[in-house]
Amino acid sequence: MKVLLVHNFYLQSGGEDQVFSAEAEILRAHGHEVPVYTVHNKRIASMGKLRLATSTIWSRQVFRELTKLLNEHTPDLVHFHNTFPLVSPAAHVAARRLGIPVVQTLHNFRLLCLNGLFLREGRRCEDCLGRALPWPGVLHRCYRQDRSASAVTAAMLSVHRWRGTWTTAIDTYIAMSEFARAKFVAGGLPADRILVKPNFLPQDPGVGTHQGGFALYVGRLSPEKGLAPLVRLWGKLAPGIPLRIIGTGPLETLAADSPPGIEWLGWQPRERVLATMKEASFLLFPTECYEGVPMVLLEAMATGLPVIASRQGSLPEIVQDGTTGVLVPSAEPEQWAKALRWATSDSRALEIMGEQGRRAFERDYTPEAGYRRLTEVYQQTLDRARGLLPRRPTEVIGHA
Repeated sequence: MKVLLVHNFYLQSGGEDQVFSAEAEILRAHGHEVPVYTVHNKRIASMGKLRLATSTIWSRQVFRELTKLLNEHTPDLVHFHNTFPLVSPAAHVAARRLGIPVVQTLHNFRLLCLNGLFLREGRRCEDCLGRALPWPGVLHRCYRQDRSASAVTAAMLSVHRWRGTWTTAIDTYIAMSEFARAKFVAGGLPADRILVKPNFLPQDPGVGTHQGGFALYVGRLSPEKGLAPLVRLWGKLAPGIPLRIIGTGPLETLAADSPPGIEWLGWQPRERVLATMKEASFLLFPTECYEGVPMVLLEAMATGLPVIASRQGSLPEIVQDGTTGVLVPSAEPEQWAKALRWATSDSRALEIMGEQGRRAFERDYTPEAGYRRLTEVYQQTLDRARGLLPRRPTEVIGHA
């Protein structure tokens, strides 16, 4: 099979970039031909506001370049990851005009929400869900706290909803979870084209000893990740429990006056992150926004590290409460304190949770499981394009 992958890289590398690279790697490892078309957000610095705005809605340059590449490679299908803001939906139309089947992974909720998070001012918000024109997001400056940038993003979504791009130019959508799939259906995407396929890890990091006696947070240091309330109250929530924090972002300023017992490690290479996971007693994932299938959770499970996470969005599909970890209502400090006290008082229960998490990884998130699900999505897409299957997918490719 020849699959052309398309991706818009972020300025700060994150989970979506990792998934794009992992899927390219696993396809090539199994003998598929995988040409790629990529752009990087570093290009934005050299673009004026007007050029960026028009390219976000319809990039003529990408349309031309991708059309040329598609004609050169004639792939069996095109698989899009992130297209915002530089690739633009023009790329989907380029593939459709050449009659090439299109798969789009829905890494976030950008098609339904301007910031892709369903989060505004620290609270969950679905005011734009299902709206033809997401004007509340413009009113509240939801994209980068900038009204003009929010207006451009809203225009892109509305123009292509009106144009029919989301319903006519894409054959199959990949949602990360059943929760995400339900949101996209509620937002107007065709239910018969959305398959569920979680992420996977490209390599098995192996199991750790988890004898370090500390809690661990790994991720972006930004408000939607829910770390700030835990940091401010750490001395009261978890007296005597050291906390190590790996990551960068706007909340790095909290390090200046954070309570004792918190170690800020900043950015670390993946090898160091995994080594720290193997030492930690448990991982904290206190997010306040809807997540997909965060790679950090899969890494924790693979190393046998139990997780204490927010009970919301797709997380209950990943972290089995009481089995592979503990789920806590987000933004409820008393419940977090209770979970932390339990985690430090029952080491045997934590050990068993880690073992169960490892089993879940071996069942659902290995490279083999990821490859099988990915090629099932491709095969169903090709079969429908050839008229061998009805429009409705024959199955949802979710957790095994």
